[in-house]
Amino acid sequence: MSLQALLAVVVSTAAASTMFLASPAQASNAGFMLLREPRPDGPPVEVGVWYPTDAAPARMVLGSWSQTVAAGAPAVGEHLPLIVMSHGNGGFFGGHADTAQALAEHGFIVAALTHPGDNYKDQSRATAMADRPAALSALIGWMLDASPLKARIDPDKVGAFGFSSGGFTVLTAAGGEPRLERMRAHCKAHPDNYDCKLTADHAPPTNIFDAAWVHDPRIKAVVSAAPALGFAFGKDGLKGITAPLQLWKAADDQILPGDEYAEAVHRDLSRPHEYHVVPGAGHFDFLTPCDTTPPGATQPICQSAPGFDRRAFHQDFNAQVTRFFTEQLAAPKR
Repeated sequence: MSLQALLAVVVSTAAASTMFLASPAQASNAGFMLLREPRPDGPPVEVGVWYPTDAAPARMVLGSWSQTVAAGAPAVGEHLPLIVMSHGNGGFFGGHADTAQALAEHGFIVAALTHPGDNYKDQSRATAMADRPAALSALIGWMLDASPLKARIDPDKVGAFGFSSGGFTVLTAAGGEPRLERMRAHCKAHPDNYDCKLTADHAPPTNIFDAAWVHDPRIKAVVSAAPALGFAFGKDGLKGITAPLQLWKAADDQILPGDEYAEAVHRDLSRPHEYHVVPGAGHFDFLTPCDTTPPGATQPICQSAPGFDRRAFHQDFNAQVTRFFTEQLAAPKR
């Protein structure tokens, strides 16, 4: 499949430039470090951080994925934009390593957390959706105020990237107000959908319908790929999102099928935004291409449909995400 065939449908009032603009750091390599963000109510949060460096990179294995980074190398650049990343249900910080690496190579600092209670090791809080935007906001504060790279970050240039449950997370953190009581009708109509099975297997907190959602006005641009629970926002619930948005949908998504997820956000968000629909893509094609097949039940995350080239798609996906964040956060404003 050609990159031209994979190019998404873009909805915007102004045509988006596909050329990269000058970024704050001109280093061509990505550094990487694994950090621990302290928190008062539990164990430290695992955070992968990518950043620009002029040190030579090498291949580094991350489970079934890999990345080409200079581990522990010095960072270069000043006043760099920050992108925080939120993974999907059952994931971890490295699920979008190639996208994080691409952003770092273009002058961004990227911080991806492993969500407490919703990761591949621990599903104890998998349906406690209000935990997620709160954790993302806490990560922003820690990166700006206490992380080893705090002096290099421009606090006025913060963006958020999320996939699946992380796509829901970044929409909410950026001002979205979901109404999770809409899950009742949704799951009555679609009991076999992944989100409904997850809720059946992991009872939500008793106060799930009265959740206090954390919003973070420091988020100035958002990329949301295959967002979970898109139907839960509605038109009123999306009015609080004022940051520029790049939205992605996998046309053949078998995990979040139909028009109640990314399509619902696109339909209900009244203001201009970018909307990319990827022909032939499945839900997990937004994850970094795998180098090895993981064991057991996690194998589907590495499988693409026959004829779909995930690596070719990611060349375009990473370029589009980097272009969007560069235009919104790093490019000089006219």
